[in-house]
Amino acid sequence: MMNYVKSEGYRMIRKKSLYITSFVCLALIAAAAVVLAYFKQTDPTFPYGTASFYYSNVLGSTVLVLIVIFLFNASLTGRDTDVLKNAVSFGIPRSTIYWSKLLLTLVYFVLISIVGVALMLALGETMLVTDSGSAGNFLTALGNMAPIVFSAFLFIHSLKMIRIGDVYVFIVLFGVYMFSGYLMRIGAQKLDIFRTLYDYAPDTLLGRNLMDFMDQSLQFSAACWMTGAILSAVAIGIGITKFTKQTID
Repeated sequence: MMNYVKSEGYRMIRKKSLYITSFVCLALIAAAAVVLAYFKQTDPTFPYGTASFYYSNVLGSTVLVLIVIFLFNASLTGRDTDVLKNAVSFGIPRSTIYWSKLLLTLVYFVLISIVGVALMLALGETMLVTDSGSAGNFLTALGNMAPIVFSAFLFIHSLKMIRIGDVYVFIVLFGVYMFSGYLMRIGAQKLDIFRTLYDYAPDTLLGRNLMDFMDQSLQFSAACWMTGAILSAVAIGIGITKFTKQTID
C-alpha cells in the first residue's frame, strides 16, 4: 500500500490544477479582507469592517464551502478514475486504491484548510476591527463545523470514485447539507421523529452554529460531531462497498 500511496502522492503534487485551485481560494480569502478593510477606512460608518463579520462569511456560506470542497476533490482526483483500470490490472486491491486516494486528498485538503484559517485569522486580527473573543469564537465555531465539512468531503470523494456525475453529486450535497432540515421540519408536522431528526440535520446545526457565533454564546457542539460521524460512516460505507464491486473499464 505504501508504494501505491507514494506513487499517487508524487503524481498528485505534479497537478497544476491543484495549485491553481489553492491559489484562487487563498486569494479570495485575502481579497475579502482587503475589501472590508478598504471600505472601513474610507467610510468610518461602514458596519461590516469587523473580524466577526469577516469570519461569519465562512461559517454562513455553506454553498461556497461545498463548492470549494468539490473543486479540491476535482483537482486532486481529476480524471484519475479514468485510469483506475491500470492499477487494478497490476493487482492492486481496490480497497487499497480507495483508501490511498482518500488519505492523500484528505491530507492535502486539511493542510490547505489550516493555511486558509491561519490566513483569515492573520488578516482579520490585523486589518479589521476586532474584539478579544472573536478569534477564539471563530476557532470554536470551526471546530463545530469541521466534522460536517469532513463528512461532505467524504461524500464527494466516494461519489466521484464510483463515477457519479457532477450534477448528481451536487444534488446529493444540497439535499443532505442544505435542505434536510427543511424537509425534516415539514415531516415533523406528521411524525414526532422528524422533529428530533430536524435538530440533528446538517443545515440546522450549521445555522445554529452561525447564530451562536454572532451572539457570542458559542459552545462545543456534540450534536455536530455526532451528525458528522454518522454521515462520514455512511459516505465511506457507500464508497468502499460500491467501488469494490463496480466494473472498471
